[in-house]
Amino acid sequence: MQFQCKGIDYFIYIEKNEKVMSTLTQFCKDQNIKNAKISGIGAVKETGIGAYDTEKKEYFQNHFDDVWELVSYEGNVTLKDGEPFVHAHVILSNHEMKTVGGHLFETTVAAVGEFFLRKFSGDAYRELNEDIGLPCICLENKLESLL
Repeated sequence: MQFQCKGIDYFIYIEKNEKVMSTLTQFCKDQNIKNAKISGIGAVKETGIGAYDTEKKEYFQNHFDDVWELVSYEGNVTLKDGEPFVHAHVILSNHEMKTVGGHLFETTVAAVGEFFLRKFSGDAYRELNEDIGLPCICLENKLESLL
């Protein structure tokens, strides 16, 4: 992995055969990044994506071993149990230009992984929301629901 930092902005290059989620998570730990936005593109393989079943309160997961274009990677960094936690969704495209997308569990760079991370000052963290069944973002200000 390579990176360059200018102020609060990081340009991150994850290299061939490196895992994306674990590399970004370790990078955030090493750089003391607690809150951030991440976006990226590239080519990936050995990808696990899925979606959350709100009734069963569990994720289902699909695995794609082939090489796919990473058309879009959007994620954020918050603290979970005091550690940086990267949460991301992706859109992937195969060689027939068909797309799949969802919550990213993990993927490996097949050729290149180009990411942009913007750090921001804040204290956003995740805490288990029993009603939803997931650790959800908690922020310092809360407005009453209009429902």
